Amino acid sequence: MSNVAVVGAQWGDEGKGKVVDWLSERADVVVRFQGGHNAGHTLVVDGVTYKLSLLPSGVVRGKPSFIGNGVVVDPWALIDEIERIGKLGVDINPNILALADNASLILPLHRDLDQLRENASEAGKIGTTGRGIGPAYEDKVARRAIRVCDLADLAALDDKIERLLTHHNALRRGLGVAEIDGVLLKAELLAVKDKVLPFAKPVWLELDRLRRENKQILFEGAQGAMLDVDHGTYPFVTSSNTVSGQAAAGSGMGPSAVGFVLGIAKAYTTRVGSGPFPTELFDKTAEILTDRGREFGTVTGRRRRCGWFDAVAVRQALKTGGVKGIAMTKLDILDGLPEVKVCVAYDLYGERIDRLPASMTEQAAVKPVYETIAGWSESTFGARSWAQLSANAIKYVRRIEELIETPVALLSTSPEREDTILVQDPFAS
Repeated sequence: MSNVAVVGAQWGDEGKGKVVDWLSERADVVVRFQGGHNAGHTLVVDGVTYKLSLLPSGVVRGKPSFIGNGVVVDPWALIDEIERIGKLGVDINPNILALADNASLILPLHRDLDQLRENASEAGKIGTTGRGIGPAYEDKVARRAIRVCDLADLAALDDKIERLLTHHNALRRGLGVAEIDGVLLKAELLAVKDKVLPFAKPVWLELDRLRRENKQILFEGAQGAMLDVDHGTYPFVTSSNTVSGQAAAGSGMGPSAVGFVLGIAKAYTTRVGSGPFPTELFDKTAEILTDRGREFGTVTGRRRRCGWFDAVAVRQALKTGGVKGIAMTKLDILDGLPEVKVCVAYDLYGERIDRLPASMTEQAAVKPVYETIAGWSESTFGARSWAQLSANAIKYVRRIEELIETPVALLSTSPEREDTILVQDPFAS
């Protein structure tokens, strides 16, 4: 049996939440390993919708869940989410949830800086959620972050706050906004620490113990490979590594612990925020995809940009992420279209290429080269076996497999947990 890492293979919003929830029935524990509360997973279970941002999807099933050191954590957002999910009947307690004691915190000053930058000029817009994730990662790598464990070390907290504010108050002066009062910031942290610290644990040690007990571990990623800070459409990316290699570093386990890597990809493509999107549509088909697919962000409610499936970008994402199989979601959204298109290559200044270039200028310049495939009139919504799919829908899936050079392991046909076709069990691979 293998541990499994689930990662997005596009620009996020691929439906990872449902897939992780479905797989968590086979797992013993679920680990979130990167990102912050800028990512959102929506689960629909027995007609109840759960919107998660920081909590691993396994909590809905009552599976032991871990927030790893690779995640940046807004403690106020975490407590709010725990309370909100609790009102839906899911009891989140320290027996179910563990928070890495070496995870870095997102503070109000990070949110302020994020929003100030986004609102400074249109030219500088990245399209972030404005929730402070980028600035928090900046402080982490600059070695001035306040971490979860620091909430229990009050003797050192004053020095850490002073070091942090030396940097941030200089930035705020330059931006023409009021400086942060260290005394007030400390008071805010002290007010929340007793709600956060009961969840704090050395997650790496807990996971090592579970691995030695041969427990099945499910690693849950956020966003998607095209938003990876190294391999995505830089600078229009998130501030963490979203590919599967981060599952090891972001949880405190070695690479050998990861096992099978499952990439999630929609049967078409979406993205939010600014940045290149070669297959983006601006016609009636875009409206159909948006409306049928309910393409609005879980966290922000922003309307997602929609386009045809981009086999070039997905194939590249699967290679950089070491993906062994994909879960294709939202096939049913394409039902009834007379034809569907797939991007099989790019045209860059008159040259046909089969990769997304690293250059921001070239990424913006590539034009999609399409292959047209016959559509299907039959409904695929809710299908739970290949026999329930039309011949043309199956042909579409098989052609995608050929183009991305990776087999489909799962096929999701609705938001409901059980509307899933299992082709290859990742845990048995």
